[in-house]
Amino acid sequence: MRDQLNRAIHLKETPKRIISLVPSQTEILCDLGLEAYLIGVTKFCVHPHHIKTNVSVVGGTKQIHLDKIKVLQPDIILCNKEENSKDIVDACESICNVHVSDIYNINDSLELIEQYGCIFNRKKEASAILDIIKNELSSFEVFIKNKPTLKSVYFIWKNPWMIAGNNTFINDLLKINKFENSFSNEERYPEIKISKSTVNKSVEVVLLSSEPFPFKEFHKKELQDFYPNATIILVDGEMFSWFGSRLTKAFTYFESLRLNLQNNEL
Repeated sequence: MRDQLNRAIHLKETPKRIISLVPSQTEILCDLGLEAYLIGVTKFCVHPHHIKTNVSVVGGTKQIHLDKIKVLQPDIILCNKEENSKDIVDACESICNVHVSDIYNINDSLELIEQYGCIFNRKKEASAILDIIKNELSSFEVFIKNKPTLKSVYFIWKNPWMIAGNNTFINDLLKINKFENSFSNEERYPEIKISKSTVNKSVEVVLLSSEPFPFKEFHKKELQDFYPNATIILVDGEMFSWFGSRLTKAFTYFESLRLNLQNNEL
């Protein structure tokens, strides 16, 4: 088999001892019925809510406890190109097979679910999740078709201010939502300056994510002077950035978000 970086993975049998170093991938595994095979997760794996109570925590996404991972004797470790560094991937490969995902858009996410279905012998379960996502997306595309395109900014961090730019999964979901990303000419997650000289009157919607930085209501007031004509809203960052089975719920959320925005209820 090959992962999403086209790296070969040699499996003699279906992996039974799994470590996931990515929260959204942990959620996919559980939704595929593989929770009993999870032996290690990160401290950021919060779905399902009880997972860290039942499974060993082996660090975060950027720093891992390699000794703890070795003791657990995994058959496979699941990583992500954006979330985990090359050093982490290399270190994990000294222990067992490593699968690395690489997600930029919806199709990449669907491909990952399909790959997991093959790797872990859960093709039927993966197919069911994929059908739900495709149906939800199709329904949302009908809903959003005649809605206006709104010029937007999506903030992910403060001190320094950072936004989601091009070549990100968030940017792909913004497009689907007909939120025109004002920073689509910037790559990945650039820092931006907020000052009197950067006041932008053309932005119509500013989205403040709940993660990785936990934006709150008072942050809206901080930004209003710099985006005087924008509606500034708090959004569920998991819906915009968690690729995988989270997409079964995301489009219902997006529809509600757009309706509330349309009715000035945010």
